Amino acid sequence: MGSRQFQLIVLCFAVLGIFAVCQGFVVGEDVDRTSYLVVNASDGSGWRAPDTLFGLFFEEINHAGAGGLWAELVSNRGFEAGGPNTPSNIDPWSIIGDESSIIVSTDRSSCFERNKIALKMEVLCSSDGSNTCPTGGVGIYNPGYWGMNIEQGKTYKVVLHVKSLESFEFFVSLASSDGSSILATTNIIGAAPDFSNWRKVEVLLEAKGTDHNGRLQLTRTSKGVMWFDQVSAIPTDTYKGHGFRKGLTEMLASLKPRFIRFPGGCFVEGEWLRNAFRWKETIGPWEDRPGHFGDVWKYWTDDGLGYFEFLQLAEDLGALPVWVFNNGISHNDQVATSTVLPFLQELLDSIEFARGDADSTWGSVRAAMGHPKPFDLKYVALGNEDCGKKNYRGNYLKFYYVLKTAYPDIKIISNCDGSYRQLDHPADLYDFHVYTSASNMFSMSHKFDGTLRSGPKAFVSEYAVTGKDAGTGSFIAALAEAGFLIGLERNSDVIEMASYAPLFVNANDRRWNPDAIVFDSWRHYGTPSYWMQQFFSESSGATVLNINLKGNSLTSLVASAITWKDGDNNYLRIKIVNFGSNSVSLNISVEGLAPNSVDFTRSKKTVFTSKDLMGENSFEEPNKVVPVESLFSEAGTDMDVLLAPHSLTSLDLLRQSNNPEIINVALLKTGCTHLLSNLDENKLCNTPTCKYFFWNVK
Repeated sequence: MGSRQFQLIVLCFAVLGIFAVCQGFVVGEDVDRTSYLVVNASDGSGWRAPDTLFGLFFEEINHAGAGGLWAELVSNRGFEAGGPNTPSNIDPWSIIGDESSIIVSTDRSSCFERNKIALKMEVLCSSDGSNTCPTGGVGIYNPGYWGMNIEQGKTYKVVLHVKSLESFEFFVSLASSDGSSILATTNIIGAAPDFSNWRKVEVLLEAKGTDHNGRLQLTRTSKGVMWFDQVSAIPTDTYKGHGFRKGLTEMLASLKPRFIRFPGGCFVEGEWLRNAFRWKETIGPWEDRPGHFGDVWKYWTDDGLGYFEFLQLAEDLGALPVWVFNNGISHNDQVATSTVLPFLQELLDSIEFARGDADSTWGSVRAAMGHPKPFDLKYVALGNEDCGKKNYRGNYLKFYYVLKTAYPDIKIISNCDGSYRQLDHPADLYDFHVYTSASNMFSMSHKFDGTLRSGPKAFVSEYAVTGKDAGTGSFIAALAEAGFLIGLERNSDVIEMASYAPLFVNANDRRWNPDAIVFDSWRHYGTPSYWMQQFFSESSGATVLNINLKGNSLTSLVASAITWKDGDNNYLRIKIVNFGSNSVSLNISVEGLAPNSVDFTRSKKTVFTSKDLMGENSFEEPNKVVPVESLFSEAGTDMDVLLAPHSLTSLDLLRQSNNPEIINVALLKTGCTHLLSNLDENKLCNTPTCKYFFWNVK
């Protein structure tokens, strides 16, 4: 292509850009005058953001795991939730029948040493005689966590442990919520000698119907006594076959998280240490796990989602695990530094479990669970929100030095805030939590601008807008959080990681508002805060570019720019939050790129806004407040963009070297067809615009 032809092309786009601006902008009292954003995209400019910049924080709150991410359908599967003493409460198990036909009780006859409670079922009716069992029999049923999602055509694996001193037949069924419709069933026939001791029974049930609030039933139609324990039902189509609820996990995967912090939060601490998360009680065969009562969020967990499963989840998501460990401190009691060594040994054992060779003491336990290869554990947080408590510093230092000696590559995270002053103890990262109003959150986009550029980096492990601004997940909350994250992105030389909190809420057990993902037994949707995080899914490991934003609307505008590579394609993403109530005319200039190096035929513009600032998504309208993506035909090195009031705008420019095919498409699109072959305007210049270009350049 000759230089003269190139001049015509450039001028063509320039004037057409002016026409587009004149048609697209009506500057009035509801539009702020032009602001300017200059992006330096020159080769070698900017810096590489940490590979771990954005990720996830999972806490067992709101039944996020039990009855949520963990796909187990049976609640209180081992009858242990009522405590170790008998008689005990078996809730939510209930009987089918009445006292004339069935009696159930609990005793301590289980074969599992850490789970001694079992359920005894005595059936008083029979198939004939004066006390005849009702049609369908009598027995017990479990409704799961506010209903079991039973779907036609899907297969469910049911496992239970049975004991009987006499021969029997009983039925394992998946039923509708009231038991009136049997969706799948099979019968189990046993001889007394085979079941006089506990025996494991496994069946696969294929549902012939659908009920999103179904239940599991164990019934019989003949008189007799039998015992049940450790009853499980789980769909066979879990995420990668590892027991995670597929739809929920896919939502996590779409965020492209680079880490997952687990298992809490306050869940790690407990109100009292006796109820804190103890990792050794959450590994091994699920039947052997005693479960525990989480006294912070006030519900029982069977701990099917345990330490091993969290490590597996991180691996399945391609994320690094961040292990939050209790260093002897709860909300109400603390272990003295002089006696904290047993807790330290627990931490060392947990790391050996994750990283040790398959023939090591704890690595062999992991290998026996089906994962001989070590997990990639590189981050350990010592405590949660414990800085300032009497024993925290002493306990922390004891843990820190022993851990650094044993595992010098592990990065250790302190609970103490280093954003405004230097820490008085060594750390690789410091934890920073913020829950505040929308206006405060947006203003915190500059929180880390003045942070010291040396020393430990920040791990913003919990952030969210809360209170009246948030509702149960509002648009204005998400917009303010986007402004905050843009600030983190621009300061990613001192920010290593960031994650929203909380991640999940079961709609039947809202203990905290808002949350990123809402679900029930069968549905789920993302709140605006979830969709906001999609805008940052490519930021980890990207190159953060220097920008200069100036104009009349700086108090309501924040922006950032990154470049990243997706396969053979190179992208430049510019994100702008307009937190103001007026539209803003923004001129964007990208320095360091050739005029024709942006492929506008494949560049995209994504806008996230809502007329209702308190707008929320719901099961009925899951996509009421979501980003809208479109082709961005105005993409180039000089662009005029109208930012809607209260909006997040992302411009994804596909960068490409000079390509005649792309330029030809552009010329055809603008009507300057004469430039495809020659410079004779009388033959092919068939629009007034083209003639203007021709004569002004000629």
